[in-house]
Amino acid sequence: MVPVTCVVSTTDGTAVPGLRREDFRIYEDGLAQKIAYFDASTQPASVALILDASPSVLPDADAMRDAADALIDALAPLDRAAVVDFSGHTYLQLPFSDVREQIRRAVDRVNIRELFTDTGGSNIYEAVYLTARQLFHGRTGRKAIVLLTDGQDSGLGLTLDPASMSLQPGELADRLTFDDVARLLAAEDIQIFAVSTENRPKVMTPAWLDAHQNATLATPDARSLGIPAYTLYLAELVRRAGGQLYFLNESASVADTFRKIAEKIRAEYTLGFYPAEDAATPDDRSGWHPLSVEVPDDPGVRVGHRAAYYVPAAR
Repeated sequence: MVPVTCVVSTTDGTAVPGLRREDFRIYEDGLAQKIAYFDASTQPASVALILDASPSVLPDADAMRDAADALIDALAPLDRAAVVDFSGHTYLQLPFSDVREQIRRAVDRVNIRELFTDTGGSNIYEAVYLTARQLFHGRTGRKAIVLLTDGQDSGLGLTLDPASMSLQPGELADRLTFDDVARLLAAEDIQIFAVSTENRPKVMTPAWLDAHQNATLATPDARSLGIPAYTLYLAELVRRAGGQLYFLNESASVADTFRKIAEKIRAEYTLGFYPAEDAATPDDRSGWHPLSVEVPDDPGVRVGHRAAYYVPAAR
């Protein structure tokens, strides 16, 4: 069975609870699939909180800590949270726990000034990759990463050239790429809620993001639209994995933003389907298969979900 976690929200970002199995339609490779499994967020969620602790976010350190506290307050009682921070390296402050006091103490241990000597830049996507691979391995149920950052990664060499997302000729085969990170999140069905401390580019409205759900945002045209590469790639990661992109300074209070994130996690839906066995051999189905989910009777809502799922080649 292929599980697909969905976040359903209105145009103003409010979560939409109370939907039923028959409200959804799911498509694989453009073909409608029968929904064999449906869960309206009854299972506890596993939420990894990843905090940017690099020098560039020092002015926002207090706001980020307030944001983390607000998220902890808003989680459901049985939800589990982990705490990770990063600068040049990635640090695990707490593995998954449902003890709120432990989670708060872990957030309090994040100290940007102590990491000034952690040279090597700000490795945002490495932190996301390590968290997804090591903390979520083998976990079931609803899975989410909440990432607080300015988006200015120095590890992957990302530019507005789409080729920068992938391994280039002559590069070491084991070098981490943006595509590796996006594929892992999609393969594990981990939603990502990215919260940028930077300003939202004027063109990057929620409507614009919805209109570009089916194609990569990383194009040279973004330069003429005034979208910085570091913000563009946060949006691209959300587009591929599912979730939502927020901007910390848009809300009246930090707590409001993180209450909305927690509401969305609590209101997530998990759909499951069995792919049709219409291929001549198993290898004919290997590779990535695009996914699409709709709520046809309410076209005004936004459905966020991973863009595709992966079928490994038979050995």
